[in-house]
Amino acid sequence: MRTRVKFCGLVREQDVRLAASLGVDALGLVFYAKSPRFVEPDLALQLRRAMPSFVAAVGLFVNAPPALVQECQRRLGLDVIQFHGDETPAQVHESLAGPEGSRLAPGPAYWRAIRVQPETDLLESDRMFSDAEALLLDAFSTGYGGSGKRFDWRLAQPLSPGRMILSGGLDEHSVGEGIAQLSPLAVDVSSGIQTADPRVKSAELMERFMQAVRTADLLKERR
Repeated sequence: MRTRVKFCGLVREQDVRLAASLGVDALGLVFYAKSPRFVEPDLALQLRRAMPSFVAAVGLFVNAPPALVQECQRRLGLDVIQFHGDETPAQVHESLAGPEGSRLAPGPAYWRAIRVQPETDLLESDRMFSDAEALLLDAFSTGYGGSGKRFDWRLAQPLSPGRMILSGGLDEHSVGEGIAQLSPLAVDVSSGIQTADPRVKSAELMERFMQAVRTADLLKERR
């Protein structure tokens, strides 16, 4: 299976359209107000409408009130909810619940982000969030991601590749190595494809990143 690709932190419609044309699988909208890539609801709706049906819309939330998560999902039709804070399983399930306490139907999938440190027990995280579609592994940051830093990939080895989305410090130069070492289900990039302005993606870097992923997949097939 080819490695899936998510571009995160998009705030411009032209970046959304270009990413889709390059064959990206998912696009992330950041609903964390402290992030430089934060999107207001009206802008998020504009970006969502620019996404073709074959690209998944991922909403990134950090310790958000359940009502906010539910409202964004209802208004935007998010395909995936990415919990990137300190949410417990109970808080995750509350955010995914509908008005009557039942899970939103058909309901979005969810990804649980884990900020990896040497003491992180990924098998325990996998057990706690066993109903998550995947665990997104990112470098630890007090600012809840977006640091552009890479963690020690050896720490990810206990986790099944089919449950892993690799993130943190990826760019066109490092993503191939990550795919070769871990064979993750998907890779997630934000700062690695942006310009000096965190709210502007680079067309050239987006294209190079996608090519690097395709090259890594071809090399993996030949082994």
